[in-house]
Amino acid sequence: MRKSITYKMNEQVILRFTLSQHSRDELLMKSLVSYFGCGRYKPHNNQDFGDFVITKLEDLTEKVIPLFDKYKIQGIKRLDFSDFKQVAVFMKSQAHLTASGLAQIRKAIKAGMNKARY
Repeated sequence: MRKSITYKMNEQVILRFTLSQHSRDELLMKSLVSYFGCGRYKPHNNQDFGDFVITKLEDLTEKVIPLFDKYKIQGIKRLDFSDFKQVAVFMKSQAHLTASGLAQIRKAIKAGMNKARY
């Protein structure tokens, strides 16, 4: 979540799908932009990796989430995907714009995702 003075509750929920790979796979990462028809490839200056990033909610809910619903993620990332998907549902229904929805995202979901899950 990001602090923002333009939102009623001074916070903004941003859902982002990021895939990072070594810079030698730059061509593969750029091909993902073509495959999905969205997102962008962002190389990291002075580092040996880059990111494929999608932030548009519609692209996440119509392209990324259905892909991983069809091809199930294995391991601990499966739990992160479940949380990610739950936030997308909140955002699509605009529940993230309410104090209770924002609190639920902050406490129940974001607090346990990725490195915080361990």
